[in-house]
Amino acid sequence: MAMGRRKRQQESFWIATAEIATPAAHPFYQRLNQLLDASRFDHCVEKLCRRFYAAKRGRPSLAPGVYFRALMMGFFEGIESERGIAWRLSDSLGLRSFLGIALTEATPDHSTISRTRRLLPLETHRAVFRWVLKRVAEQGLLKNKTIGIDATTLEANAALKSIVQRDTGESYQDYLQGLAEAAGMVEPTAAELARFDRRRQGRRTSNQDWKSPHDEEARITKLKDGRTHFAYKAEHAADLETGVVTAVVIAAGDAGDSATLAQTLAEAGENTAELVGLPADAGAAGPYREVYRHGLSEVVTDKGYHSDRVLGKLSEAGVRSYVSEPERPARSWEGKAAERQRAEANKRRVGGERGKGLLRQRGEFLERGFAHCYDTGGMRRVWLRGQTNVAKRVLIQVAAFNLSVILRAILGAGKPRELGGRDLDLLRLILSLLGKLTAELSAVPTAGLANPAPELSFRLVRHRHDRRRENGLLTTGC
Repeated sequence: MAMGRRKRQQESFWIATAEIATPAAHPFYQRLNQLLDASRFDHCVEKLCRRFYAAKRGRPSLAPGVYFRALMMGFFEGIESERGIAWRLSDSLGLRSFLGIALTEATPDHSTISRTRRLLPLETHRAVFRWVLKRVAEQGLLKNKTIGIDATTLEANAALKSIVQRDTGESYQDYLQGLAEAAGMVEPTAAELARFDRRRQGRRTSNQDWKSPHDEEARITKLKDGRTHFAYKAEHAADLETGVVTAVVIAAGDAGDSATLAQTLAEAGENTAELVGLPADAGAAGPYREVYRHGLSEVVTDKGYHSDRVLGKLSEAGVRSYVSEPERPARSWEGKAAERQRAEANKRRVGGERGKGLLRQRGEFLERGFAHCYDTGGMRRVWLRGQTNVAKRVLIQVAAFNLSVILRAILGAGKPRELGGRDLDLLRLILSLLGKLTAELSAVPTAGLANPAPELSFRLVRHRHDRRRENGLLTTGC
């Protein structure tokens, strides 16, 4: 075969549409579009967003269906920023087909995606999340009997070195310079200031005293990898039978687990109220109303949520709690008979076989959801500022994760890369089966085989040759 050469020639100015080479669309995105089109996704989101667009005048806008698909594509492709999403869309013909953008149309740039996100309110993004949750329930993948709750940290788009004091606005470097001069240092260098900062007593950066000038809602906290950084807290409520996330709440990075549990449970109740046959506003009356008694029966959390208030509220709602108890000194229960009874009942449940199994499921399903949404999904570090902006992006990110649960049940793969690896897995399975079959045939006695395998035929001829040599029927040289 002759070697081809890359052609460098000017294309024709006019190209017929029929002459354009149309690439094969990715089967994963084809199936995802079939799922969305069957439920009239574009019609529903256009109905939700119609009041935010001008009726007659205005510049051409980004269609709501294209906008939400673009953010979902960020999850499936593991792209963390909206700028990266825009670049990937312009580079892939298959993703053009997924979003419904013709070859003669320009793909949306990152500023258009960002502006659309800012103009659409948080409640619209939450409505899209609930729409996806309804599709999950239609597939029979939402049980809503036992849920697990856990939280993780997302690194904010703010640097610690740019912090300023909340009351005066003074930067940390100026603050440190003043301390050094008060200690008797004259015109200290940057290295001397750093050394002085490391050695001084009472060194602490508190959220009550310091803030980021660029993102005032971010909080200084310790990340999962041990680093100290500005961060947000993402709390999930997941169905422990299927792994579907029923609620996601974005809070400040330093918010306590017991303080955010009520909001997460309230959103889980509102999101699933219609799906368990309850009125849509049943969960809005309070975080621990009967909406949970009809749908939810068990809540599983880790030791960060253990408190008398949480156990009391869950007990009042008729929900069994499985909250791991932290290691701490013996408590004085004087005058707290009811609190003691609830704490001991929770401890018995956690120590039982069912409690241990539920805690293992909580670690499995919630940690798996965090890994898909934020590690491989590309949002462990957010590139947006403000709690509302982060919440908008995370809601669609988790909605895409719930769609992946449906696709995993249908296709056996929840992401395009996973589906692409299925062919290799099938080839490995076939080769493994052939290897086992060959080994089994090699161990079968050859007597009575009419047409043995080639390897067995060679062994049979050699065996007969050796037997004839032993009987003197063959001589050396024959």
